[in-house]
Amino acid sequence: MKPAPKRHASTPQIDIQAQSPLWSAQPSAEEIVRDAVAVAADVLSTGDGEVSILLTDDSTIAQLNRDWREMDKPTNVLSFPASGHNADGNTLFFGDIVIAFETLKRECDDENRQFLHHLAHLAVHGFLHLVGYDHQTDAQAEEMEGLESKIMTRMDMPDPYLDDHAGRSFGDA
Repeated sequence: MKPAPKRHASTPQIDIQAQSPLWSAQPSAEEIVRDAVAVAADVLSTGDGEVSILLTDDSTIAQLNRDWREMDKPTNVLSFPASGHNADGNTLFFGDIVIAFETLKRECDDENRQFLHHLAHLAVHGFLHLVGYDHQTDAQAEEMEGLESKIMTRMDMPDPYLDDHAGRSFGDA
């Protein structure tokens, strides 16, 4: 594995919890997610803050998707932007990102993607939602995809949009 990308002093605090034992099959997952969010924050110059990431399973993410989006099915990533500061009153809390192992793995198998590359892309995608980006319109999608490509390239990972994956979708829309 290559060394982590250089980080600036304004890298957010990144709290990662691997809730599902499925994630033990990918021992580098937390490091990849941490690096992806750090590089995204650097590219976007978001400054200091905090983000919480839950690595979970399809069952948990399906429940969250049902409760918060009224969609009774698992998805790959959900983002829950926060509006404000942590209890200390000083630290900006960007929000929460939730990623499901089985859906991620299934997408990798179906689309012939490397697991850690796709995981990094989902973490970047989720973080962009936390800081206000969306893909509801074509113009928004184009802007967001451009940023994702730039961030993934900065991480020395493949641009997820070089191949045509028009059927791919993100759960946090």
